[in-house]
Amino acid sequence: MLELTRQAAEFASSIRFSDLPPKCIEASRVGITDCVGVMLAGADEEAVRIVASLVPEAGGPGSALEIPSGRRLQAADAALVNGAAAHVLDYDDVALSGHPSAVLVPALLAQGQALGCSGSELVAAYAAGYEIWALLEALEPGAYHERGFHPTAVFGTIAAAAACARLNHLDRGQTTHAIAIGASMASGLVANFGTMTKCFHAGRAAQSGITAARMAARGFTAAGDALEHRTGFMRAHSPSSRPELERADADLGRTWRMPESGINVKRYPTCYGTHRAIDAMLDLVLEHDLKPQDIAEIRVRTGVTQRLMLRNSHPTTGLEAKFSMQFALAAPLVARRVGLAELTDEFVRRPDVRTIFDQVVISVTEEKAELDFAPDDRVSVVLKDGRVLAHAPVAKAKGSWARPLTREELAQKFNDCAARQLDAGRSAALFEQLWRIHELKAVSELLLAK
Repeated sequence: MLELTRQAAEFASSIRFSDLPPKCIEASRVGITDCVGVMLAGADEEAVRIVASLVPEAGGPGSALEIPSGRRLQAADAALVNGAAAHVLDYDDVALSGHPSAVLVPALLAQGQALGCSGSELVAAYAAGYEIWALLEALEPGAYHERGFHPTAVFGTIAAAAACARLNHLDRGQTTHAIAIGASMASGLVANFGTMTKCFHAGRAAQSGITAARMAARGFTAAGDALEHRTGFMRAHSPSSRPELERADADLGRTWRMPESGINVKRYPTCYGTHRAIDAMLDLVLEHDLKPQDIAEIRVRTGVTQRLMLRNSHPTTGLEAKFSMQFALAAPLVARRVGLAELTDEFVRRPDVRTIFDQVVISVTEEKAELDFAPDDRVSVVLKDGRVLAHAPVAKAKGSWARPLTREELAQKFNDCAARQLDAGRSAALFEQLWRIHELKAVSELLLAK
C-alpha cells in the first residue's frame, strides 16, 4: 500500500526552489499575484470584518500583517483573516477541484513574514503544497463536492500544513506529524456555499496549516499513516469509498502535476462552474446586440457537479448570486459584463435582473472532465421572434491555464481589485514585486499595507 503520509512528508521537507520546473514557477507566481489582488478587493467585506474582529492584535517577533490594514496579528490569525478575504468574493483562482491559492498564499505570506523567508522559499513551499493537494485529488476517483465536502477546505488544510512545514524547515518526521495533524483539522461543507461560511473555509484551512506546522515543530505528534490508514483521511472523506492507495510510490518530485493542471484565473467573481456559460452568453449578447426584451428563453447545458454547486435559482444577495446559473446568464444580458459591481445585493434584486431568472432552462450531462465539470458548457438563446442563437460548446474558460491571461490582462485585473485599497502607484509597484516574487530577498518587503 502507498505510504502516502511519509512520502508526502519526504517531498515537502526536501523540496528546493532549484528543483522546480519552469512551469511550476510560472504557475506559482500567477497564483500568488492574482490571490493578493483578490485579497485586497475582499478585505472590507462584512464577512472578513467579522472574522477580523474576533482576533486580537499581537505585534512583535513572529507576527504578520492583516492585509492591507497593516494591523499586526499572530501569523495563524493573519492567515485566517487574509484567507477569508482571498475567498470572500469568489474571484480567486481555481484548480484541483478547489481554490489552492486562497489557502496557500495567505498561510505562506503570514508564515513567511513571521519567519523572515525569501520569495524563492515561498514559491518552493507553494509548489510543495500544490503538488501534495494535486496528488490527494488524483488518488480519489469520486467527486468531493457530491459527497458534500468542499475540497478547498479539506485538501487545502493538508496542503497548507505541508507547505508551512517546508517554510519552518521541519525535518521529515516533523513534517509527517504536521501533515497528519492537518488531516484531523480538514473540514468544510458544500451546503454552506453562498454564505459567509464559504470564505471561512479558506481562512480556516490557511490558519490550520500554520497551526499544524507549529505544533509539529514543538513536538506534537500524530499518526505516521494518517492519510492512508483504513480509518485515515483518504478513506474517511472518500466519495467513492475506493481511494487508489494500492501502488507503492506517489512519484512526488518526479511527476510534476502543476505544469499540467496550472492555475485557472477567474475573469468573473462567481463560482467557476458558471464561467464557461458566462463566456458564451457574453459572446452572444455582444455579437447580436441582445437586450432583455428580445429574449423568450435561455438554455444552458452544464454538468451535474456544477448544478449541485449552483444551488440558488432565485438569489436575493450578492453572495447567493455567486452560486446561481440563473444570475450568471442574466447579468451579461442586463449589464453586458459580470464584475464586482454586479455582485451586489442591489443589482441582484433589480426587477430587470430577476425577471430573467425564470427564463433560464438548465439541463445537465453526467459526463465529467476536469474539475469534475462537464466536458463543455452549451448556451443558446431563444428570441421572441422564434429564432434560436446557439453558441459553440465552450470547453475552456477565458483565463484558464489552457487559455491564460496575458501579463497585461492579469495586471489589469490586479489593479482593478487593488483600487479598492491602494492608490495606482502602490498597486503597480506591488504587482511588479509579486510578478518577481521568486527574486525577492524577503517576503516582508512586499508592499502589502496601505
